[in-house]
Amino acid sequence: MQKILKKMKKAIYLALLLIMVGASANAQDKKATSKVTHLTYQEFLNKVWDFEKSPTTFNYKGKLPAIIDFYADWCGPCRRVAPIMEKLASEYDGKLLIYKINVDQEQELASIFQVQSIPMVLFIPVSQTRGSTPAQPMKQVGAMSEADYRKVIEEQLLK
Repeated sequence: MQKILKKMKKAIYLALLLIMVGASANAQDKKATSKVTHLTYQEFLNKVWDFEKSPTTFNYKGKLPAIIDFYADWCGPCRRVAPIMEKLASEYDGKLLIYKINVDQEQELASIFQVQSIPMVLFIPVSQTRGSTPAQPMKQVGAMSEADYRKVIEEQLLK
């Protein structure tokens, strides 16, 4: 009887190990194909706005409109928005950039944008003509539906 229990125990451990390895590989595949970019403080300065050099004037560095999703892993509404952002990033690839900033890891960025409730999303248009006033971000606090995100993208960012 003990031999049977030992064999069952080994089989269970092996099954759990295979499940864990498969889940890890699936998560890595998902990250590799994601078109959403997670930003650190320094990456934000390099790709979006260097507020250290220009603290009073928002001067977007990107060539494409952008969405920045301020989120936390523990936030339920943020978890509902995440797949919408992934879908939009794939569908608008080459027309729009989607960034994510984890407020727990990037507290200074969250502070600069006065993030007090999450999800909080910035919609950043690009200036239409050279020399025009820099485009200002639009702020949305709280989760929206996929249709509402699309409406803002189409009417405000890609017009």
